[in-house]
Amino acid sequence: MVDDPKTLVSTDWLAQHLKDPDMRVLDGSWYLPDAGRDPKAEYEDAHIPGARFFDIDDISDARSDLPHMAPPVEKFMSRLRAMGVGDGHQVVVYDGAGLMSGARVWWLFRLMGQENVAVLDGGLPKWVAEGHETEDMAPIVRDRHMTVRFQNALVRDVTQVAQASKLGDPQIVDARAAARFRGDAPEPREGLRSGHIPGSRNVPFNTLLNADNTMKSPDETRAIFEAAGVDLSKPVITSCGSGVTAAVLALALERLGHQHWSLYDGSWSEWGMFPTVPVATGEA
Repeated sequence: MVDDPKTLVSTDWLAQHLKDPDMRVLDGSWYLPDAGRDPKAEYEDAHIPGARFFDIDDISDARSDLPHMAPPVEKFMSRLRAMGVGDGHQVVVYDGAGLMSGARVWWLFRLMGQENVAVLDGGLPKWVAEGHETEDMAPIVRDRHMTVRFQNALVRDVTQVAQASKLGDPQIVDARAAARFRGDAPEPREGLRSGHIPGSRNVPFNTLLNADNTMKSPDETRAIFEAAGVDLSKPVITSCGSGVTAAVLALALERLGHQHWSLYDGSWSEWGMFPTVPVATGEA
């Protein structure tokens, strides 16, 4: 792969740059409740040296009933400043699944106008498998100011998605597993209908990953999107269960040079809850 400090970097690249003075590493691990994993406890047990823990559920909009919605600008700035992350830093985000929730943190940084951020390809599992060092010590933190320039074009709400569903533009691409997309499998969150947003396409996020949870090559990625009926010359809204794995699709699109994408924050946890919006079942 080609290392890109604005999208995706390898474990070798991070190992070479880990001690750079302006490098900041974040553990953005998050799991569904039925996974039976505690990301904060796992971080405290072992993390990449110097890494800070980025709590997706905490650094979110507490005013919303939906899970881990994007936080207000002021909250993002204050939380990151307290973590010693700010202007001039190169940020690398990883997660314990390999490549999943780290992409959500990448999207949050991009939403806030911070572009010097990359996801660690293969995440903590690959880092550990290769014999790289971990530690259980808390990092030394010094405040650093962060300038935020909110990027409205990178996020969409239910009204905008409903319009896209009706008009077919932008395209909506769903990152959930095929059985959930078709409505054959129940949603992991209670109270949600099964199915998908009418007119949306399905690209399960894990189809973009290799067996070691590294991202497939740009050529392979492009072929997967196109096979799902996605026209990569047109704008895309990514969606999923709650806005986490939708960010994996966003990362993949950005890596392809497709810059006209946005993410439906709330995703199916919002759409599947509303009885007034239509739900489709079966194949796209």
